[in-house]
Amino acid sequence: MIARKRIFCEPCTISFARLWLACESFADFSRKSRLFVCWVCTSCFGINSSPAPKMLTKQKLRSSLELLKRYEWLLNSYVMDFYVDDHWSKLPDSWQHHLESIPMERFEALLYISDSEAAPKNTSIVWPLELLALRGALRNLCIGRTEENQPKESFPCPLLHHPKLKHLFMKRVKPKKQHEITRMAEICALSCRTTPVDFVVDFGAGVGHLARILGYGFGIQVCCFEMQAELNQQAVAIDMKLESIAAKLAEASGYKRPVHLTQRLESNTEPAQFIAGIRDTLQLASDDFRFGIIGLHPCGNLGATLMRMFLGCSQAKFLNFVGCCYQKMSTPATHPGAEVHGYPLSSFLQSKPDTDTNLSYEAREISCHAMEVYRDRLQAGQYDHLKIHSFRAAAERMIVQQFPHLRHCALRNVKHAPGMLFDDYFQKAVQGTRFEMIERQVLSIRQCDADVQHWKRLVIFYTLRLMLAPLVESIILYDRALFLSENDCQVEVQAIFNPRLSPRNHITRAVKTRRCLSNNLGQQ
Repeated sequence: MIARKRIFCEPCTISFARLWLACESFADFSRKSRLFVCWVCTSCFGINSSPAPKMLTKQKLRSSLELLKRYEWLLNSYVMDFYVDDHWSKLPDSWQHHLESIPMERFEALLYISDSEAAPKNTSIVWPLELLALRGALRNLCIGRTEENQPKESFPCPLLHHPKLKHLFMKRVKPKKQHEITRMAEICALSCRTTPVDFVVDFGAGVGHLARILGYGFGIQVCCFEMQAELNQQAVAIDMKLESIAAKLAEASGYKRPVHLTQRLESNTEPAQFIAGIRDTLQLASDDFRFGIIGLHPCGNLGATLMRMFLGCSQAKFLNFVGCCYQKMSTPATHPGAEVHGYPLSSFLQSKPDTDTNLSYEAREISCHAMEVYRDRLQAGQYDHLKIHSFRAAAERMIVQQFPHLRHCALRNVKHAPGMLFDDYFQKAVQGTRFEMIERQVLSIRQCDADVQHWKRLVIFYTLRLMLAPLVESIILYDRALFLSENDCQVEVQAIFNPRLSPRNHITRAVKTRRCLSNNLGQQ
């Protein structure tokens, strides 16, 4: 990415002044301010392959991991175990005293992590100083989650609004998916213009919603990789229906029908095998072609696999993907015998001890939660339905007391209803499970009723965990960006979706530098 001029907003200017006042000497200020410059106003994070940006990224990673290590006890605590492990007692005494006295709707102030969002000001609320410092550190270190109101880097598709075609592009597509594929298609179309390619490869294409906009809307040839044959069959049927209408419209000329390939991309798939599959599917005469790699929410390790394939194929010119399901990634801790992992990827983190870089399953799982939606519900006072989490935690304590070996067993999902009691919840939750035949005399219903009286404590605890979620995701995104940068790519990570519609809203974009292309050619 081309270096951008850094402009400080008013809050960052104030923070910069505070940094000056806190330093013991000018030398101390000079050293710390160099790091500060890379921490503030980070609504869009980008690095290139030159040494300076990589050094700043490493500093961000180092500082983020140090902060995460300090609050690991909070991140690694399941809300389901709130009563079993007495999570409330783990909070500092000063936190317990302050937090229980604060109205529930005020806790949304802790979840304003992006530096482009101003937290509501309420001078009547007294927060623990450590919490305020934590929120400030998170705002400095985390990648911004706020989508630009009018994205600069886009290339709109007029056919999406055509009266005879728009219903086919978006038929049976939920609003969340509509938002995602529209924005993703605009960015991918722009990438095809700035980095010319012969076609793009869409991984995890599903029924081809994104590919159809690119093919019929923008005239871009798309090769769809999808492991489920039935989804490819559905995609072809939708393509034919859209094409029959588009053929009658002069303004829809020049479209390209997507090509659907039923194939699974594994972490050990060789680039040569991948290229051969594309060549055969598109019926190309040789390997002399150029393509881009795109992926809308590749799950778990697939994001890392896309990056490795991008680097391993000299024909791949750009990479655009939005990751998700970080809890499904493999790590050295979860898969010690695996040759490759989904995290960490960068040489910088791989050179460190696993204990310094580890992201637990619990931490990666909370990083995928919808923070903005939860924050809005707190602000609106819509938190009574969160009592259901207290019921589940109380049920867990009761189950563990009677059957310690059945910890974390699945129960049925139960929707909260006004006036619901624990006994009502439990009877619905265990229906059809191994716990349905438990005799009622062995159930500690009275203990559970006492537990759920403290349901607000559980909501507070969950809010504190959710506060750290953007830090975990930022560490994963920084690691991915640094991995690509170490391999001589220009990289940009940016929030492109409305986080209320699509919580996993960061796109990782990469193009190869001349040095990277030379390395690819040298390896062939």
